[in-house]
Amino acid sequence: MDVYQRLGVQTATSFDDVIVLTQEQRDKGRLKAEAKSGAEVRIFLERGKPLQVGELLQSDCGKQILIEGAEEEVTYAECDDWHTFARACYHLGNRHVKLQVGERWLQMTPDHVLEEMLEGLGLTVSRRRAVFVPESGAYSHGHHHH
Repeated sequence: MDVYQRLGVQTATSFDDVIVLTQEQRDKGRLKAEAKSGAEVRIFLERGKPLQVGELLQSDCGKQILIEGAEEEVTYAECDDWHTFARACYHLGNRHVKLQVGERWLQMTPDHVLEEMLEGLGLTVSRRRAVFVPESGAYSHGHHHH
């Protein structure tokens, strides 16, 4: 089935199928994926506006498809000190790293060089599997927190 329409992020109580996508897949405007039902789904949306976890799409045949985030390997870093945390975010932002930011914790795509830098700044760094939902950027309108 082909998808050309977004219905937005909603508290969807009713939908016909689910697609589970990584952060990288959600960043694409053109994508072929397999839904949980096994159906092939071809997505054709405007570029530059990532799909969001919880977003509902509508296929050309009228089916509604929910987007879920796939668990993937991420680097998780945390600290108890706001100043240290702010410095870490500043240095990662200078490198244009996609970040998911929480209360004195962050997640990013694994990178051993950046992990060493974070440890050097005083953060505790580990790897884990999680749904990765980075900040959408200061100039976009899709900003949200979890």
